[in-house]
Amino acid sequence: MNAKDTDVASPPGFSRMALLLALGWGLTNIAYAIYDLPLKFVLKEELGLNAQQISAFFALGVFSNYIKPLAGILTDSVPLFGTRRRWYLILSLFLCGIGWLILGSVPRNYNLMLGVFATTYTMVMIISTTFGGVMVETAQRFAAAGRLTAQRIGMFRLGALAGGPLGGFLAKFPLLLTLSLSATLHFALIPIVWFWLKEPQKATLNKDLWRQTGEQLRGLVKSKVVLSAALMIFLIAASPGFNTPLFFFQTNTLGLSKQFLGNLTLVGAAFGLLTATAYHKFCQKGNMKTLLVASIIVHALGTLFYHFYKSPATAVAITALEGITQTLAILPVYDLAARGTPKGSEALGYSIMMSVWNLTNSLSDWVGSTLFTKYGFDFSHLIWLNAGTTALVLLVIPFLPKTLMEKTDGN
Repeated sequence: MNAKDTDVASPPGFSRMALLLALGWGLTNIAYAIYDLPLKFVLKEELGLNAQQISAFFALGVFSNYIKPLAGILTDSVPLFGTRRRWYLILSLFLCGIGWLILGSVPRNYNLMLGVFATTYTMVMIISTTFGGVMVETAQRFAAAGRLTAQRIGMFRLGALAGGPLGGFLAKFPLLLTLSLSATLHFALIPIVWFWLKEPQKATLNKDLWRQTGEQLRGLVKSKVVLSAALMIFLIAASPGFNTPLFFFQTNTLGLSKQFLGNLTLVGAAFGLLTATAYHKFCQKGNMKTLLVASIIVHALGTLFYHFYKSPATAVAITALEGITQTLAILPVYDLAARGTPKGSEALGYSIMMSVWNLTNSLSDWVGSTLFTKYGFDFSHLIWLNAGTTALVLLVIPFLPKTLMEKTDGN
């Protein structure tokens, strides 16, 4: 490795911030992977909900994900105890942990559980948005958008790798046990943020908040990169989704056990993590255009293999393939968003990308669940729609700025 490579890979201060972000993304996503299956089984078996109703529960419960830009505006413009990010993270991590404990303790009533889940997930949204702002600031400071984006997705996959099988195991026990572990992981991050995220307590309330917010929004609306990245995210997530219908197909049709479903999460996460690791290296050699085109083609073709999802063996193979193709589809688009977000609007710009993804994903799963539950659609129709809308992303790429498309990470 020559001197130039060393400077790009390890600039002063980069390692600590990268480790802070890795722990933040990793521990929170282990917590989320742990509760996913147990909560779904509680809704299915104890409350007797069908696929459409479970999909609606999660779509409503994560409503705060659709208004992430509001949290982005707060952390970009309104200091908390003199800091932009530090205290937002500390307080939201604490309140989120408390929320998981309450959700595990309340009676099994749909409206009550939905209210507690939605309130807790608002803290999840603030945590994610604030870490996103820290990530974008670090990425722009050290020219490391590709590497930090790969790390972020890698930590998501690592969270599923650790939390998926554990969630499958914990689904056999009371929900409070699972959510107590999720709460503990959030509490564990508080001292890490306290000691590692150092911010001088000099930030003051910006009296021109709304004017600046308006200027930021106008700047983002005028940003060709931000709008194109949002459109790409929409097209990738837009088609009728697989998530909840697949859960019912796995349990009702194939008769897969809770532990097997948890192990499938491990398989997908492992291959996703390997893909993110490879992207971490390749993004410093391949330009943005090459990364985008290759990832979208691979994801669209990989989706078609769901036609062969007929047995436990094929479930393992296709889950592994999905871990690769979905990671490849997401990484370059988030990389593009991080590179193209205007300075001064880091958390706001990134939160807009995430809001588009979250809203479209929830609506996609609800539409797919509705077609599956009420209109008798089978997986074949959903597979073709998913692959087709993913391929449409290729139509957006020619409209992106040429200078950005030719850049590699660190350049």
